Amino acid sequence: MIIQFKDKVLKIVAKIPKGKVLTYKEVARRAGKPMAYRAVGNILNKNYDPKIPCHRVIRSDGSLGGYNKGKKLKEMLLCEEIKFVNDQHKSVKIRINQR
Repeated sequence: MIIQFKDKVLKIVAKIPKGKVLTYKEVARRAGKPMAYRAVGNILNKNYDPKIPCHRVIRSDGSLGGYNKGKKLKEMLLCEEIKFVNDQHKSVKIRINQR
């Protein structure tokens, strides 16, 4: 059975734990297409399944990137989740309030 790239992306994102993030590029790499990070963004933009935490995927430069429910909500969700994570476990710094 061939697993579609979209299904791989959604499966990877579904496994991102609360308080952690991955970059679009890292999701693409884990899905087997390291240069398809823009495709990852497009896939996530079209996803409305609440079981897939799309807000936990950010840009490689640490900025938020897009979110189909709005950047403000993405920022709020990430800030809320990060409160519960010990700082020493964060591997990616997130730049909030980018305007």
